[in-house]
Amino acid sequence: MAKKKIVIIEDEADIRELLEFHLEQAGYATVGCDDGAAAIDVVVQEEPDLIILDIMLPGMVGTEICKTLKQGDDTKRIPIIMLTAKGEEIDRVVGFELGADDYVTKPFSPRELVLRIKAILKRAQPAPGESQDVIRLNDISVNIPKHEVHCDGEPVSLTATEFSLLRTLIQRRGRVQSREMLLETVWGYDYAGFTRTVDTHMRRLRSKLGKSGDRIETVRGVGYRIKED
Repeated sequence: MAKKKIVIIEDEADIRELLEFHLEQAGYATVGCDDGAAAIDVVVQEEPDLIILDIMLPGMVGTEICKTLKQGDDTKRIPIIMLTAKGEEIDRVVGFELGADDYVTKPFSPRELVLRIKAILKRAQPAPGESQDVIRLNDISVNIPKHEVHCDGEPVSLTATEFSLLRTLIQRRGRVQSREMLLETVWGYDYAGFTRTVDTHMRRLRSKLGKSGDRIETVRGVGYRIKED
């Protein structure tokens, strides 16, 4: 089986080399890039399974790179972890609004980052024991093996995290899912203190689903559920 490939876009050589070492030790293939202006071309050429993207880069800042990649037909499905020294909540929200799948602040634990990468790469895969290839809820259709979503017959492009959120809600239709429960199920690790992350991703998911997004209800003070009728 071919190794999963990760592109690391980071201009600080020591951090980039640290990431390359730990990721290769974990069994991943890595490609490094130290220039924001060249980053998009590198991603298109390498076709990675995941991208680690620093925000502060020469040539082009990480937020613009993220925005561009998420708008490209060939790159929009690639998960992105944003890596930065900025730790304010507003920075996390901006990253998620642009389509990033996760956000890690410096200094960081390489072991934790590897765990996050593993969790993200699992999101697009069927859950253990999942027998249905396609699950439907009225006008929403979710093809699990193909990682495809259609609303009223029209394709909807979702990130790996948004796809996993929608799949979880539909599989648990009618039942309220707390933010903590969704964090544990979708993100796959302890994300204590970042429950607003769920709200940001849910807002993006609703927007992408169009009128079908109205099926996702907010249960004040608890979490979310998707209507069956």
